[in-house]
Amino acid sequence: MKYRVTIEGEEHEVVVQHLPSGAIEVQLDGAPWPGEVRAIAGGVSLKIGHEVIEVLAGGPPERLDLAAGSLRSSAVVEGARSAGRKKRASGGASSNELRAPMPGRIVKILVQSGATVEPGDALVVIEAMKMENELRAERAGEIAAIEVKEGQNVEGNAVLLRFA
Repeated sequence: MKYRVTIEGEEHEVVVQHLPSGAIEVQLDGAPWPGEVRAIAGGVSLKIGHEVIEVLAGGPPERLDLAAGSLRSSAVVEGARSAGRKKRASGGASSNELRAPMPGRIVKILVQSGATVEPGDALVVIEAMKMENELRAERAGEIAAIEVKEGQNVEGNAVLLRFA
């Protein structure tokens, strides 16, 4: 599968091929990527030489939040699937729900029911694999309901809050 990935303003072409062994072969900007890549819950494990780095990813492809150790960034990922989602979206409208991008534990709820939020505002902090991930608003709106409590364990794709 071919993707166009933009991280911190730099655009790259990434080609991903899943092998029968479970490994993932990656080409970055037309060249083979020298490391080993394996899928893990909520992201990928990268092995470069003797170093292993786990990269967690969550959120929509339009603004994918990335976490690797103490490093945080975001990426925009465009591929065949995201192009299909854009075609199906009605006028670019976003979902009225914030869902968990991965299984984890709710660490902190940063908004209250009735609050007005803007795109990019922090809403919920979820811990997965001992790493905290801040989930942000994709669109402006009012928080209609909060469906979880701090300390609660949730499954991936669980509804965390609803927009009015």
